[in-house]
Amino acid sequence: MSHLPGKFVWFEHASPDVARARRFYEDLFGWHVETMPLGEQTYSMIMNGGDAIGGLRTLEAGLASHWISYLSVPDVDQAHAAALAAGARSTLAPTDFGDVGRGAHIVDPTGAAFALWTGTQGDRPDVVPTPVGDWYWNELTTADERKALAFYETVFGYTHDTMDLGGGSTYYLLKTGDTMRGGLMRIPRPEVPTLWQPYVRVADCDASQARAVSLGAQTLMPPTDIPEVGRFAVLLDPLGASIAVIQPVPLPA
Repeated sequence: MSHLPGKFVWFEHASPDVARARRFYEDLFGWHVETMPLGEQTYSMIMNGGDAIGGLRTLEAGLASHWISYLSVPDVDQAHAAALAAGARSTLAPTDFGDVGRGAHIVDPTGAAFALWTGTQGDRPDVVPTPVGDWYWNELTTADERKALAFYETVFGYTHDTMDLGGGSTYYLLKTGDTMRGGLMRIPRPEVPTLWQPYVRVADCDASQARAVSLGAQTLMPPTDIPEVGRFAVLLDPLGASIAVIQPVPLPA
């Protein structure tokens, strides 16, 4: 058993209609959802092949559907306290989830929600290349990228590399050691919210985008090429949660 602090290890979809979300994502990505006991309740767990990669949970009516990212930390209570001291606010205090792990939900100083997590069984190891249907990337869009960068480096120990996006904009690549863990950038357009946006690897970006639309999704960003990275699209699922898909460029032989 090993932990990988700084890795986003779990992604959870929250909506008022878990059954509808399940149908959409199983059809789109070929996922399989299994129900497992969690304390006195049950939990809908997303399986990609034989790997548990995320979950679906019921959201109270009136709240906006969303995906929330779980960040691995060595100690949830310590990370929660450090995040609040650095300007975050808590939306769920450190809590034990059965015998699975301990977690907390926070909102960073720029308004992006995410979760802290320490699993009792450790974290899934990094796999290269990322399998189709698994999480490929996680990206924070924020109105104050410098403030966000300082927060994540101070609280979670990230370092970063940079990419010039042109027009005076910079893309920050968050790292633990030599491993890239996520991206951070200024909101590119006024309509883009402050959030952590997860990306799923797909075999064909255009086909996945078209399939999602046929299943009731909307397109927020049409299939677009990023040189030397891949082709991606951003979707709004039928429940109103945004999700991105990416077809990465092939790895060198």
